[in-house]
Amino acid sequence: MSERVTIERRDHLLLMGLNRPHKYNAADTQMLRELSAAYGELGGDDELRVGVLHAHGDHFCSGLDLTEVWPRLKEVGPEVLGGGGAYDPLGIWGERVPKPVVMAVQGIAYTLAIELALACDIVIAAEGVRFRQLEVGRGIIPFGGGTFRAPLRLGWGNAMRFLLTAEEFGAEEALRIGLVQQVVPLGEQLEEAVRVAGTIAAQAPGAVQASLANSRAALVEAERAAARDLKEALPRVLDSSEAREGLRSFVERRPARFE
Repeated sequence: MSERVTIERRDHLLLMGLNRPHKYNAADTQMLRELSAAYGELGGDDELRVGVLHAHGDHFCSGLDLTEVWPRLKEVGPEVLGGGGAYDPLGIWGERVPKPVVMAVQGIAYTLAIELALACDIVIAAEGVRFRQLEVGRGIIPFGGGTFRAPLRLGWGNAMRFLLTAEEFGAEEALRIGLVQQVVPLGEQLEEAVRVAGTIAAQAPGAVQASLANSRAALVEAERAAARDLKEALPRVLDSSEAREGLRSFVERRPARFE
C-alpha cells in the first residue's frame, strides 16, 4: 500500500505531509496510523524541535474516509483517530506531542482538517481554502475535538455557527474567528509555515516546550472532561437512524434526508 504520510527532516524541523491526493487526502485508518507514527518521531527525537503539518496535492483533507473508518469506529470507538502511536495528532485519545506544530492548509479542509487545525499551535492558510465541519449533515457529531475546542478557542457563537449549520467558510472568516493566524497566496502556505517553524526552532527548545506546556495547562482539564462525555455519547449517535441515513447518503453521494 502506498505511503499515506511523507516525512522530511529539515534541520530541526519535521515536515509531515498527508499523501493521498487522489482521494482529496481523505483519512483512512492507515493514514491515521502513519500520522501518529510521524508525531511519535517528532516527539521522540531530541534533534527535532518543531513539526510542520501539510498536505500534498490541491486539497488538505476532505475528512475521514467514512466507508473504511466506520467499522473500526464502531468496533474501537473514537480512539481510532489517535492512530495508536506514542502521540495522538489530535491530543485527545492519546498523549499530545510536547513540541509545537505549525500547519499549512489549502483547498478543501473539511471535518478532521478543522480538528487538526485546532490541535496545532499555529495555522497558515492559503487563499481560497474551504473549511467545513459537516458532521451534523451526516447525522453524527465531531469526535476529534471540534465540539469543545472550537467554543473554547474561537468563541461560542463563532463555533456554533459552523458546528450547527455545517456551512462552508473561507480563509478570511477563519482568520476573523482565530482558526488560522495568517492567510497567504495559494502556493506559499508551506513555505510560510516552514519559515514560522524555523523561527520557533531557533529559540531555546526547553523554554519553547515549557511555554507550550504551560499554555496548554489551563485547557487540559476542560478538554479531558469533554472527551469523557463525548466517548459516552458517541455510541448512541452512531447507532441512531440519523447516522445510518448519513452514512448511506455519504456512500450514495447525495444530501441526507432526515425525517
